[in-house]
Amino acid sequence: MPAADSPTSFDEVYAAQYADLTVQLYAYFGDLQEAQDVVQEAFCRALRRWSSVSRYDDPVAWVRRVAWNLAVSRWRRSRTAMSFLRRQRRQEPQVDGPNTDRVALVDALATLPATQRRAMVLHYLGDLSIAEIADRENVAVGTVKSWLHRGRTGLAAQLRPDHPEVPRA
Repeated sequence: MPAADSPTSFDEVYAAQYADLTVQLYAYFGDLQEAQDVVQEAFCRALRRWSSVSRYDDPVAWVRRVAWNLAVSRWRRSRTAMSFLRRQRRQEPQVDGPNTDRVALVDALATLPATQRRAMVLHYLGDLSIAEIADRENVAVGTVKSWLHRGRTGLAAQLRPDHPEVPRA
């Protein structure tokens, strides 16, 4: 930019140069969104330092250099990520989804009060003893026994074979 008609404010420089810098970086990246992102980031960095950047002979050159550096950094990160991905297994192992019994159990657990549900999960799935659950929940051992008894009763009612909501095999 000639010195005579140089924009002096950040807004003027941004308005005059954003599109040109974006086109340049787009040609480099081949991706308009990435080009817009790095040019925008370069201008954000320039704005934070505008009091010193504006005194440069060519503030746009500083913004351009920052944008190019950001573009190269992104390209390198992308190349490193792709290299990492190429070294990984080609196919993820297939895992079967939950069977109907597990879905029925989760649905039945959801019908229990929170204290009973928590006690059932901690005891039967978390392998915690009744004393450990009592300590964790800050209640008496008898309370945990009561929660477990009520929880088992509630689950039995939900999971019995003749219950209408449980699918039959």
